[in-house]
Amino acid sequence: MARTAAPAFACTACGASFRKWTGRCEACGAWNSLLEEGAATAPGTRPRGRALALADLASDECPPPRTACGIIEFDRVLGGGLVPGSAVLIGGDPGIGKSTLLLQAAARFATAGLACLYVSGEEATAQVRMRAARLGLSAAPLRLAAATALGDILATLEAERPGLVVVDSIQTLWADTVDSAPGSVAQLRAAAHELVTFAKRRGTAVILVGHVTKDGQIAGPRVVEHMVDTVLYFEGERGHSFRILRAVKNRFGPADEIGVFEMTGAGLAEVTNPSALFLSERDRLAAGSVVFAGIEGTRPLLVEIQALVAPGPPGSPRRSVVGWDSGRLGMVLAVLEARCGIPFAGLDVYLNVAGGLRVSEPAADLAVAAALLSAREEVSLAPDTVVFGEISLTGALRPVAQTEIRLKEARKLGFTRAILPARATPADGPEEGAGLRLDRMPDLVTVVGDIFGAG
Repeated sequence: MARTAAPAFACTACGASFRKWTGRCEACGAWNSLLEEGAATAPGTRPRGRALALADLASDECPPPRTACGIIEFDRVLGGGLVPGSAVLIGGDPGIGKSTLLLQAAARFATAGLACLYVSGEEATAQVRMRAARLGLSAAPLRLAAATALGDILATLEAERPGLVVVDSIQTLWADTVDSAPGSVAQLRAAAHELVTFAKRRGTAVILVGHVTKDGQIAGPRVVEHMVDTVLYFEGERGHSFRILRAVKNRFGPADEIGVFEMTGAGLAEVTNPSALFLSERDRLAAGSVVFAGIEGTRPLLVEIQALVAPGPPGSPRRSVVGWDSGRLGMVLAVLEARCGIPFAGLDVYLNVAGGLRVSEPAADLAVAAALLSAREEVSLAPDTVVFGEISLTGALRPVAQTEIRLKEARKLGFTRAILPARATPADGPEEGAGLRLDRMPDLVTVVGDIFGAG
């Protein structure tokens, strides 16, 4: 008789596996979240497989064809369009606009001639039609279905053979071969595996919608993100109309690429020049306001960084950050105090990236430091000045990548001055004689003295 391996237990909150059941998950700390998975056949008792056909790296095959939907920002994040047989996973907060975006994209793909199927596990077809009518998409040749049974969905896909299928959402699907509730780790893994396998076998592109946890991560096991080809996050603040579609994984294009959208009464409208939009309300001098020349994916993006420094209660000054890393803010404050002699003890510090954008690259260090100094010293930088550069713990300014692209975007939007690290390239680029003055700073001490006259 074939021996079976010991049963395994998986956490429904984080996907971690354990050999025995415990009341509390040792990985994420959730209580009563371990469920038993199906027992696996012991090694040595499985049938032998077939030898694989091997291939060389060199090939005359053409790159996979892409289908563009015409929404430039959506096609940009996908890497230039949708690849046949690809699997895309998109996550985002509830109500952020995931279903609206995918309904608009699917309707555009269908209008372009791609056979598209939209399967909703959360809404009835009548609700989807109401949204389509509100968005002006009722005439699009997009077919709808409302189902949660994975077997029924796969049977429909085998019969229809669409070029694209959108499943909203994968947490609502259930497979009758798995003895657990919809949304559990086992059900998510089974549903994702079956849909991705169908996509690769039939050449159908599959877009899956995933719920997110309170930490902003796609709910369920990480193995789902490993299965798919592309992972997208739809981000945005409820108080802002801007939405950011960000690629964190893409096997067919650059990762960290973003697409910018604006939520309107007629749905999501793409923003082709986000730098001009993020800076549209910056029309006068203001202490604590600095423009940062950043890079998101392959796109240059100019955003406003705002800082406010105010007296705080003794002993426990407040540090509040929106759109940037709070740990990095603490590092910049420490360097300003230790290397430049600018104390922030007893002062509350508030930092905000305007427009609801989240900045993660270290190149924003110098812009943040300049905003803090401007707010503390009540000295305003000229509104036609951009700032970028990385700050080291010694106070030196380190050059950042893609300097030329940042400067080109600044010059295109009418900026005439740039504050950047001394060793940043180009050394004597065309920007020097093209109306853009470059102020190269070797360290933060020079910025404090020459730009703000502090210290």
